[in-house]
Amino acid sequence: MRTTVAGDWLRSVRSAPIYGVLWPETQSRRGGRPHPCRCRGLLRSALRSVWITGLLLVWLPVAQSQADEAITLEVAPAKTRQYEKIEFTIGADARYANPFDPGEVDVSLEITAPGGKRFVLPAFWCQPYQRQVIDRGGRKTDWIYPAGPPGWKARFAPMEIGTHTAVARLKDRKRTARSSPVRFEAAASNSKGFIRVSLRDPRFLEFGDGQPFFAIGQNLAFIGPAQFVKLWKAEDIFGKLSTNGANFLRIWTCCQDWALAIEARKSAWGRSWASKRPLVPVPGRENDPAAPKCVKVSDRNAACVTLSAPNPLAVRPDTRYVLTGRMRTEGKATVRISTGSTRLGEPVRSQAQKQWTAFKREFTTSPGQLWIDRITFRQDGSGAAWMDAVSLREARGGPELLWEAAVNRPVRGFYNPTDCFMLDELVETGRRKGIYLQLCLITRDLYMKSLKDPKSDEYARAIHDAKKLLRYAVARWGYSTSVAAWEYFNENNPSLPTDPFYDALGKHLEEIDIYGHLRATSAWGPAPKDWRHRRLDVPQLHHYLRPADKQRARDAVTAIIEQTALVKKHAPRRPVLLGEFGLAEDNWQRNRYMKQDKDLIHFHNSLWASAMSGACGTTMFWWWEVLDAMDAYRHYRPLAEFLRDVPFTTSGLKNTGATASNPLRVPGLQGKDSAYLWLSDPRSTWWNIVVGKKTLPEVRGATLEVPGLAPGSYRVTWWDTRLGKTVKEAKSSTGKGTLRLRVPTFSRDIACKISLSKH
Repeated sequence: MRTTVAGDWLRSVRSAPIYGVLWPETQSRRGGRPHPCRCRGLLRSALRSVWITGLLLVWLPVAQSQADEAITLEVAPAKTRQYEKIEFTIGADARYANPFDPGEVDVSLEITAPGGKRFVLPAFWCQPYQRQVIDRGGRKTDWIYPAGPPGWKARFAPMEIGTHTAVARLKDRKRTARSSPVRFEAAASNSKGFIRVSLRDPRFLEFGDGQPFFAIGQNLAFIGPAQFVKLWKAEDIFGKLSTNGANFLRIWTCCQDWALAIEARKSAWGRSWASKRPLVPVPGRENDPAAPKCVKVSDRNAACVTLSAPNPLAVRPDTRYVLTGRMRTEGKATVRISTGSTRLGEPVRSQAQKQWTAFKREFTTSPGQLWIDRITFRQDGSGAAWMDAVSLREARGGPELLWEAAVNRPVRGFYNPTDCFMLDELVETGRRKGIYLQLCLITRDLYMKSLKDPKSDEYARAIHDAKKLLRYAVARWGYSTSVAAWEYFNENNPSLPTDPFYDALGKHLEEIDIYGHLRATSAWGPAPKDWRHRRLDVPQLHHYLRPADKQRARDAVTAIIEQTALVKKHAPRRPVLLGEFGLAEDNWQRNRYMKQDKDLIHFHNSLWASAMSGACGTTMFWWWEVLDAMDAYRHYRPLAEFLRDVPFTTSGLKNTGATASNPLRVPGLQGKDSAYLWLSDPRSTWWNIVVGKKTLPEVRGATLEVPGLAPGSYRVTWWDTRLGKTVKEAKSSTGKGTLRLRVPTFSRDIACKISLSKH
């Protein structure tokens, strides 16, 4: 706007008569002197131009200021620390049909760092909430309620120390507006930075400061009000994991309506798995596949708004609410509206046949009431009734509470405000507890059918919509060092031609994710093309021990070593992760013997075998509710303590060639002057002990040979893998590269650290 107005002003000055006094081309050509009458006219024009110019000089900064203030930018407080969140509030004077769509309105933050580097960070549309954990009939329940109107937010984690400058920018179909700049300070912190592929050894992970990161954890995929893991329970599990040395969780944000989902079908009119829901085309367009939908009310099948799932409908006590919508009735049909056992006013019917009639019902919640479990619409009388545009707000105004009742909102491109808030809480809990999250973002069933033909419009639209989702994720959660990785899909079809899809999404993240989070995906079977994809950072495989696999299903150690080797064969210079693992039946349900494994032998063995396999993390076990019930968290600490000083990224570690007598299995990692080994009795399998009821004797008198070590004197530390403490320390030396050791007596398994003595 400044350029346009200034240009117009300059053109007006150049065309004004005073211009001829100053530049000779406007002078009279008669003797080179101005005509007397012309001089008087020039003088009057000059004075007028000076007056206009003075007004313009005053108006220009005012006009520019008004343009700048079309949006506002606030930051509070204006101080943070390196790699920690600072949040901005962006005020805009316009309203949009879909503020989640950057094609309709694009709001971003332009940040200039102390060193002069500039970032463009997407902003996001946000409904703020307040939350309490309340005892509801003897059960803890998360009460989540709007904390004010929705608006624009931006989040940033400064990567430099010093003074930063930020400007908000808004672009829509009519204008581009910028805010006035704000400044904020970033002080030093002890943060390690964001997790990345190691710059020194790309088979492993490290923090931004170069310290190695080895992922120790599990899945916590289903989080929500209808799940075993509610939000408050998830926070409790985060704490238990942290206390026991775990540092990683794989979390789904793509669960449709049974758990946490950013983008999914979540409806107040019935669950996605219901055989029949009351959604039908609007009357008169029954045969039109493109017709908008409405809710059919029937005396044989009352249409009920039941919000105990997917998200409970929270309310305030002693508060006046207004329920609105529109109704169409035919014949003698009327519709009664009630909340619980309370009827809301007289029955509703159309004012005229085949016409929609608005309705409005006000009511006040009772003292102590914090939820509405059900709003029921029931038809009386013969005929038919339809309903649409149902809304619930506080009578004094405020945010929509029944957004799940919308029936014609597109599924892709709308981001669930309540679930997004819950993910905010989880990410912040991860920060406090030192738990790093791999977030599985894209709801597979919304996209998978569109990925059959890369040349189709449907495929292009899937890319377009997925980019918008990633943009929102980067804007809202990308600031957090606790977000380790974006995972696109959980178990997509490995036969689909997804290379162009992953390439487009990866390139998009390279453009907008200034923090460079890791990128991953998963398939329901081996997917070498995904493991090799240049824009996927962490190759991932899921594997379960199932009866159909016969002997292999009985031995977690062999299965893990084989599956890790399979991925490494196709991606030898990449960090490999077994993203799901566990005991399962052939139908993929939990194995019936799992709860009988009181010592969690299969779980213990899977952790140690994966840590010694050359992967970048432990197997991420699936059955989190059983692990919680059996207090499996205690098995993480011994491994975490053992791995604490393993130099994953600096010692060129490779799979060991060590062997032991008896014979024992010896998976492990080895460098030129160090080795980290796990010795396991091959008889110590969950099948032998749980199903076979075998009692194993102690392993006595075993010997260990470790070839390939540099000549020298070595310190040998033997480690109890269940108690997490040293069993024995000794010194040994080798002059020809093979170290020979006597193994202490042990039961089931024992670990060993070997390092070149410095003295």
